[in-house]
Amino acid sequence: MSSTATRSLTMTAGRHRRAVITALAVSLPFAFLTPAGPSSAAPTAPAPDQQAAASTTGHLDLGAADQPETRNVTTLAPGLTRTTITRGTPNQDFFWTAEVAVPSTSPDPDAPASALSTQAQAQKVADKLNAAGLIARVEHVQSPQLADAGGDLGYRVRVGQFGTKADGTGTVDQIKAAGYKASVIYTGWDGDAGTSEDDRGPWNLQVLTIDPKEFKGDLTASFGPNLENRETTSQLSAATGALAAVNGGFFTMDPAAGAPGDPAGAAVHDGKVISEPVGDRPSLVLDKNGTSIQRLHWHGAVSAPGAPELPLDGVDRVPGLIRNCGGTNDTPTNLPLHDFTCTDANEIVSFTPEYGPATPAGPGLEVVLDAQGTVTAVNHTRGTAVPAGGQTVQAIGTDVDKLAALAVRGKKLKVDTDLLTENGKTLTTTPTTDVVNGGPTLVQNGQLDVTAKRDGMVRTNDSNSFFYGWVHKRNPRTFAGVDAQGRTLVVTADGRQTTSLGLSLNEEAHVAKSLGMVNAMNLDGGGSTTMVQGGQVVNSPSDVTGERPVGDALLLLPGRKT
Repeated sequence: MSSTATRSLTMTAGRHRRAVITALAVSLPFAFLTPAGPSSAAPTAPAPDQQAAASTTGHLDLGAADQPETRNVTTLAPGLTRTTITRGTPNQDFFWTAEVAVPSTSPDPDAPASALSTQAQAQKVADKLNAAGLIARVEHVQSPQLADAGGDLGYRVRVGQFGTKADGTGTVDQIKAAGYKASVIYTGWDGDAGTSEDDRGPWNLQVLTIDPKEFKGDLTASFGPNLENRETTSQLSAATGALAAVNGGFFTMDPAAGAPGDPAGAAVHDGKVISEPVGDRPSLVLDKNGTSIQRLHWHGAVSAPGAPELPLDGVDRVPGLIRNCGGTNDTPTNLPLHDFTCTDANEIVSFTPEYGPATPAGPGLEVVLDAQGTVTAVNHTRGTAVPAGGQTVQAIGTDVDKLAALAVRGKKLKVDTDLLTENGKTLTTTPTTDVVNGGPTLVQNGQLDVTAKRDGMVRTNDSNSFFYGWVHKRNPRTFAGVDAQGRTLVVTADGRQTTSLGLSLNEEAHVAKSLGMVNAMNLDGGGSTTMVQGGQVVNSPSDVTGERPVGDALLLLPGRKT
């Protein structure tokens, strides 16, 4: 047993709260301990002279059932543990290979090449590469069937087997000389095997388990000083004095898609709606009553006494740009479409002080409201500071005249930003309510339920290549859920490394269920996947530049000292 460390700290907890904690941290090695399964309770902090019993009844439903799995549990506070899981061993059957981008057969001359194609087109490319002196192979890609997607994805073309990524550079140059693009990838990231008995790993996961019956702190979320800028999970954790933190929901990264850091989906912080949903994608709802996963809908409106209300398209985002789509009158779709930016030339968007020092600038109209909802200014260009306690409303396109007719200086203007539950009722929020966006669902009511198509991870016009790379292949993942005992679990799985393969969405769902989750959903992953404990990153983020700045993070804040 490691030594027990006790410390008293005064920390900033959230933007308006302060907390004092006496933290007891004990690290114990466990073998095959299920941290959140139905039959085992989350461990509390043992006394220094206690020995914790190991359970051998559970393991991850991931790869071959008989492969080694070790778990190490650290108690961060009563009712809060972090479990490090290492499963599998390096598989000598995996190797590096060159994957060819197959030219599209679309009549559109601008249609991009893709990883997958028809068998005839893939064979045509392979034949040309073989004629150029390479040895190309055509592989059939079939994905596990999910709730609403999967099956036959198409065919890919690959060349060579290499011991390292660098060994494939010369082959990629030869492929380019033959007229095609290619990249070197690791076959362990394919995700083809799913839960195959032949798959040996390795995988590395971190699991935070929060027992609301014992944990006296708060599970909350933070976006940092403002919405329009990104911070790392470490920075968000340090600013709040969190015991632990995990990256949160999807967000805008490219300025061409909106304000970097802006949530790309529903967001509520301290009970205040600061981002509208993407269609009805699932959201992680955190409040004093516990954690739940809900599909939330949007109802936004701007109204004045005696006048018809105007639809409000969104809140705290650049008008005209809808990251992940899922709005109203969007081009090309009103349905969720992941990692895609829809547009709408005619929009009305409201802004809160949380957005940043100034609202997006540009042509259009901006109405400024004080804390009582009184119109204090009607500006015929966009871009201003949001008054403390107040808000602004921007309009572009044909909605400029509509908003101008409604907004009269000195008169009241009402702005509704409501999130609706599946039964059509307004989501009740309090100052302790936070909502973090994500998707798709992974487990619902104890059953696997990966809703990739419903939540926008299927694109019908790109030869399944987005689904192939984002859903089918293994990537770093972050996900969360609740178990049958009402405990919340937040998980990171490292990926894009030969020492940690990552998870396909299918594997992610199986892992969530084997951890005991009865309801679970995917959060932002890839290079965003990060877990922090005590100010230190405890997983292995995949970006070569290190920890990625994100839009928001889930935080485990210490409770008040009694």
